[in-house]
Amino acid sequence: MSEARPVYLLDSFALLAYLNNESGRLRVEAALEQAEKRQCRILMCMINLGEVLYSVERRRGFAAAQKTLMLSQSLPIKILEVTNDLVLEAAHIKTSHPLSYADAFAVAVAINQKAIVLTGDPEFESVETLVTVEWLGR
Repeated sequence: MSEARPVYLLDSFALLAYLNNESGRLRVEAALEQAEKRQCRILMCMINLGEVLYSVERRRGFAAAQKTLMLSQSLPIKILEVTNDLVLEAAHIKTSHPLSYADAFAVAVAINQKAIVLTGDPEFESVETLVTVEWLGR
């Protein structure tokens, strides 16, 4: 029997670290290379991709955000759409954990997909009992 491939969930922190050559970039890059070789799967919630895009647009403008979108679509990341069930689960997580609403979506996806969250965002410390977190830049 073959071993199941690991599943990683990127939050906005992880994708921005990769895009901006920040602390944690090398780990994200390694995961992307593994995904290219089908050694793992990488997921991201559309809400978290939206968070990346508004951050890029706010700092560097609309054209840069569009380039970021095109780049992210070329990476071996499966972007997951937001369903009614996911909204309800994220809302439930948000009520009992001090993290942003967007991060609650990342946690909900990680729970549903049994994924390891790649992040450096300290808000995820509050959900380490719910999901496995691999800390970037620590």
